[in-house]
Order: sequence, then C-alpha cells, then structure tokens
Amino acid sequence: MTTADNPLAFDIDALETMDAEAAVDRLLVFSLETNCSDVFLFTESATITLTVRRHGRMSVLGAVSLEFGRHMIGTIKAAANMDITEQRRPQDGRWLRRAETRHLDVRINSIPTIHGVDLSLRLWDRESGIKPIKELGLSRSDQQILTGLLSRPSGLMLITGPTGTGKTTTMYACVQHLVDGARKINTLEDPVEYLVPGVRQSQVLDRLDITFAILLRNVLRQSPDVIMIGEIRDAETATTAVRAANSGHLVLASLHAPVAASAVHSMLAFGANPYFFSSCLLGVVAQRLIRTLCPSCRVQYDISEAPQTFRDIADLLEPGQGQAIYGPGRCDTCFGTGYSGRTGLFEIMIMNRKVREKISEGRPRTEIESAAREAGMVEFRRAALLKVAQGITSTEDLLREIPAEFLGAED
Repeated sequence: MTTADNPLAFDIDALETMDAEAAVDRLLVFSLETNCSDVFLFTESATITLTVRRHGRMSVLGAVSLEFGRHMIGTIKAAANMDITEQRRPQDGRWLRRAETRHLDVRINSIPTIHGVDLSLRLWDRESGIKPIKELGLSRSDQQILTGLLSRPSGLMLITGPTGTGKTTTMYACVQHLVDGARKINTLEDPVEYLVPGVRQSQVLDRLDITFAILLRNVLRQSPDVIMIGEIRDAETATTAVRAANSGHLVLASLHAPVAASAVHSMLAFGANPYFFSSCLLGVVAQRLIRTLCPSCRVQYDISEAPQTFRDIADLLEPGQGQAIYGPGRCDTCFGTGYSGRTGLFEIMIMNRKVREKISEGRPRTEIESAAREAGMVEFRRAALLKVAQGITSTEDLLREIPAEFLGAED
C-alpha cells in the first residue's frame, strides 16, 4: 500500500506477525496517537479492511486476511463482553482498558453485513478531560453570551446540531462551568462519558425502560437547581423540560436540528406549548465541527485584489485579520493532510421581545432567524467567514462541513 493510499503510514503488514490481542492493542494505540475518534473493521469477501476516522474524515489503513481479521473481531467482542458466536444480530458493548499510559473507553457496535460482521469502535480518551468553554472555539463575544446565559437562575438553553458535531463536549463544558458547590446539578445521559465531581449523574438504560423522560420526571423530585438532559428525543421529555424551566430550574438540553432557529420548530413539533416554550427559552447554541489548518504548513493566499471578501464581517475583525486567506499544505506533522485538529463553529440565538413573539406565534424559521440576527446573532455564514479571516480553517473545509444553504453559497 502506498503512502497516498495510507497517509497515516500504519504498518498493516506487521499485524499478522503477532497474535490477535497484540494486533488489536497496536491498532488502538496507533489510533490514539494519531487522534482518531473511530476505528472500523469491515468484513469483505476475502479480507477485513481496517479503517479509522480522523478529524471527521475516513482513512483506510489496509487489509488483513479474513481469518486473522475474524480473530481480531473475536478478541474485541470478548473484551467487551459481547457474544462472539452471534453473527446475525447487532450488538453493543463497552470496553474499558489501559492503552500505554492512558485510560481508554471504547464503545463497540457490531452489525451483520452480506460478507460478515462489521465492527465499529468509538474511542474516548478519559485522560483528555473536559474542555473548558474557552477552548470550544467560540469567539470572545459568543463566550460572553454563553457564560451570561449560564448565569441565569432558571430557563431553558438548547444545544443543537447533527450527530457528531461536538454537542456533548459543549454540554460538559457548560456543566463544569456551573459547578461551584452552591447548586445541585443533575445530569441525565446516554451514556455517561465523563465523571464530573460535584454532579449527580444518571444514565439511560433502554433495556430496563429507563428513558430520558422517566429520569427527568423523577429527578424533578430530587430538588435540582440545574438539569442537563443528554438529548430530547420525544414529546414527554420536551414538554417536561419546558415545564421544569418555567418552574425555577436551569435546564440544558441537546437535540438534533441543523441551525439555531430550526431547534425552535423541533421543540414545537414535539408538542411544546409555544407560549410557555418562548417564555422560558434563554437561547439556542447551534454548532458544527470544522478542521483546523496545520500551522506548520498552511499556505497563505493574498486577497488584496478582492477587498470585499470579508466586508460582511468587518465589524467582527480584529486588527491584522482579513488580509489573507489560508489553505492546506502538506507536512509530516499533519500526516500530509494539511489539518491538525478540529474546532467548533457556532451560532448563538438569544432572546428578545421580538424573537419570543415570533416563536410564540409559530412563525417560519426564516422569520425567527431574521429576528435573531437583528438581536445580534452571528449566524453560521458570518461565523464561518470569521474562521477563514482568522486563518483557522479553509473555505474548502467549510463547504464540505456546512450545507451551502447555511453559508449563502447555493449558487
């Protein structure tokens, strides 16, 4: 396999010279060292392909023989207390292990395919800890807005975005910010991913019919000051969250919606009363993850002949910003990808009288969004331009990660 085929330069041939347990260990350690979030074992007709996800992008490491790959899959399933003989039904498992000096939490799912079992491993490095709010990727003004929302004694704050966009990271950062010993904080999670000292954490258990709705209903009897809901998935959770926020609790909750204003319609679709929902809503944080350019090899492009490039964000730029744009280069530091990590891209919708009126009247998303911009929201389009002007990311990556309709680039 060439370097172009395998930019991470994983020595796939060395795996079959060791036993399956050692091969799995080598794969996991390598994945941690290269900051991969997921590992996949795909069963093909004659081989098993090893693939990783790094900074949101899939990268093939190579293939091992079918027999050896099955031994690797069996080793992983056994470590996660999964049924190694089950080939027809999907399974979930969890494996807590030590990889060199780090504690690794591996969430495993198996699914049958036409060629055999595929395995997906989600990696959580417990040593990495919870990111503080200042490291999420928020602009300074958005940091101030977010911490201001968290200072409120009661109300509902929604954190929204598609799967895999960093919502959980933001939720934990918010909870950690609130821990001061003066408030009782309860979290409802699926699953609990980090242990937070000073916080009462509960976990959804679907097999025992312990759902978000049931946990929320019962935690309200525990006299909490702050409640974090890992995800609003149904009408009961949505309506109970609104009721809790209106009765003196600070509620943080996530749900799936593409932009901040769309979260409003998601809640209304779940049956939340428009008036009570608009009354308690503090704000909506919508987010995506974008790749950050490698500082060692990023390439600068002069835009002096296109002064209008950052015209729409002139009021957001600091001295020296917006004089150039940058693109990815290639170097050993970033494994030739041009990118060294990921950061958040945010839009925060805050409430004023006009925004609340639009919500209580059930107005279309575009009207709510327009009112939110008038209230000071920096929407995804301008937030994305700011990241480019700051040299943090490239226009190419933004176009890959953010739908064109939200960047004003459909044409």
